[in-house]
Amino acid sequence: MNTVERHKKIIDKINQEGQVKSQVLCDELDVSSVTIRKDLKFLEEKGMLYRMHGGATLNNPYATDRHVSEKEKMNLSEKMMIGSAAAKLVTANDSILIASGTTVLALAKSIKPLENLTVITSALNVALELNKHLEIEVIQLAGILRKRSSSVTGMYAEGNLHDFSCTKLFLGVDGIDLEFGLTTANVMEARLNREMIKVSQKTIVLADSSKFGKRGFGRICGFDNIDEIITDSNISNFTKSELEEFGIKVTIV
Repeated sequence: MNTVERHKKIIDKINQEGQVKSQVLCDELDVSSVTIRKDLKFLEEKGMLYRMHGGATLNNPYATDRHVSEKEKMNLSEKMMIGSAAAKLVTANDSILIASGTTVLALAKSIKPLENLTVITSALNVALELNKHLEIEVIQLAGILRKRSSSVTGMYAEGNLHDFSCTKLFLGVDGIDLEFGLTTANVMEARLNREMIKVSQKTIVLADSSKFGKRGFGRICGFDNIDEIITDSNISNFTKSELEEFGIKVTIV
């Protein structure tokens, strides 16, 4: 197999699976790790993939800290479907936590008034959305206002959480990397998200498929802390099967 043929096989595989491990390429193409590193470097320089630790990915693996008003316009239909599916998991007498993000805001917009529903949230836009319903008790966490996400962070917000025990946490993220875990672009939000996980019986991640294969600056947790991920149909079969290997329920809308 010549170099051109090998490059074509690498691109075909990464287009099909979204990301690929260097060792898998070595085994399938019967070449050394040095050769694969050179191949991936060449293809990255051509703008055909992004190199990452232990392999390569089709999409830029580094999540940027965009303003919430910009995020709201991205993958809007997917977020609304994910939010609608997540809302079906909310039941009467629930005490739930909703973190920050535009996908969990789509959840808030889909929640119907239910008997004895209490919602605790760090996100101002989520609180204002749910405040429209007289039947829903909304608890807004206190803390330092982070304007880019329209949410609070910091030790005050983290301390507030110690007084609660919630049935479910609905968590939005900026990145889901099969090696690094779940991340967000802001380290203070990552800290708060970890505290949210500690006080919740079940953690449900809402993430459209563009979040997979990406890493934000702040690591939230690994996959052992996650019970379910709700996403759209553009997730690769490879990623879905890998997540299920971690024991995570993957719901596709």
